[in-house]
Amino acid sequence: MPLKNLFLVCKISLLNKLHNHIYIKKKKFIAYVKPTHKVCTLFADIYKYPNESKISKKLTYGSKIRIRNIRSNFGRFENYWIKTDCIELISYKNKNIFSKIKIFEDIKYSWGGKSYRGLDCSALIQLFFNYNNKYCPRDAKDQIRYFKKNIKLKDIRQNDIIYWKGHVAVAISKTKLIHAYGPRKKTLIMNIRKTIELIKKTANLNVISVKRV
Repeated sequence: MPLKNLFLVCKISLLNKLHNHIYIKKKKFIAYVKPTHKVCTLFADIYKYPNESKISKKLTYGSKIRIRNIRSNFGRFENYWIKTDCIELISYKNKNIFSKIKIFEDIKYSWGGKSYRGLDCSALIQLFFNYNNKYCPRDAKDQIRYFKKNIKLKDIRQNDIIYWKGHVAVAISKTKLIHAYGPRKKTLIMNIRKTIELIKKTANLNVISVKRV
């Protein structure tokens, strides 16, 4: 008998001698349900019935669900319904990974958040990688290590990622970026050069890396 099994038998025997019985607490295990679709809009209204009469809740961008059947322009999952124009197949990928990033413009900054209710700078990056079925670390410091291709700031182009210590932004063109910016409490599109100057002036931080993905 393996040593660990022998130890378990001895332990149970000892418990029996002490208490004459053993209680084994039952635990509920939730079975994994493979998702079929994901939310492709900033948020999707969730309905109790396949109509627009009663909104029960909302799902944020990138939420993954298993659609069981379609009725008219609604898909059913669990005990709710969602409009089919708010979802894509789970396998769908955008050719431009950040093509929809502007949907988060003006969403409030919330440290630790990652939804339409609020998000932080690194979550904004992670959301779009996850939506496109790609891995991305949660924190900016880990993203810097994970993404390998470094470029010079003067060569920046759309979709390059700009890192400061504790902060990150995405270039949406050669001159503009988008970021969830804590000091201004929301997600903003700003001029790249002016943003670099502002962060240097207000936080005494320089750009430490620019990544191409």
